Amino acid sequence: MRDSAEKSVLAVDVGNTVTDLGLFAGDGLVGTWKLTTPERLTADEAWLRLREVLGSLGVDDAALNGAILGCVVPPLSDAWREALSRVCGARPLVVGPGLRSGVRMRYDDPAEVGADRVADVVAARERYGSPVVVVDLGTTTNFEVIDEAGDFIGGIIAPGVALGARSLNAAAARLPMIELRAPSSVIGRNTRAAMESGVVLGEVARIDGLLDAIASETGRHAPVVLTGDGAPEIAQLLRHEVRVDETLALRGLHGIWKANQRPPRA
Repeated sequence: MRDSAEKSVLAVDVGNTVTDLGLFAGDGLVGTWKLTTPERLTADEAWLRLREVLGSLGVDDAALNGAILGCVVPPLSDAWREALSRVCGARPLVVGPGLRSGVRMRYDDPAEVGADRVADVVAARERYGSPVVVVDLGTTTNFEVIDEAGDFIGGIIAPGVALGARSLNAAAARLPMIELRAPSSVIGRNTRAAMESGVVLGEVARIDGLLDAIASETGRHAPVVLTGDGAPEIAQLLRHEVRVDETLALRGLHGIWKANQRPPRA
């Protein structure tokens, strides 16, 4: 069992499809887990999942110094908040209005920026400097643009690659559900290959094209960080040079947690 004197922070990033959990000791990320995001979840179920995750590393409740939650699925937020409170013995921080991020949000309404996007911006600026562009692959494909001053100036939200595949299957009776893999040829010679080309290579072309458009609008080619589902595979297909960081959002949540800790009294 981990020494209870070694205090840790638990970060939970609840996305529409996948829920990521990360355990931090100091500034080090010592463990990560991926869970499927359910449509419904009780606090007891969320608590059991947390106990399973922590138990896999031999971490008991006494070793936890706190937790932070980023959730873009409102119906699940209360369940995770209560479960984290029970595990940590204290209320978790929840990313949203009133919580410091350390980043100036030059957005018409900063409250509209989802927790996942805020976390990506915080971590990208801290780990890769400014300017920088984040591309996050998930249920949606999100682009986050940070300028040379380190300010978040906006971004792009588009349907994600898996959502595109499901939409084709749902809307067209004769089109099958496909695996999300790149075909050997752009021109498909059967229906599955044609769909793989359209969905996967179409996503690659869209990312490359939008990165060019961002560079044209901002007047510079900033470093690009790719994160999210299938990031290593998509990175190999892009013509832009990108850095892959699969734990970006978790590290951003941890950064927000640190930014909101009160300094010790003298």
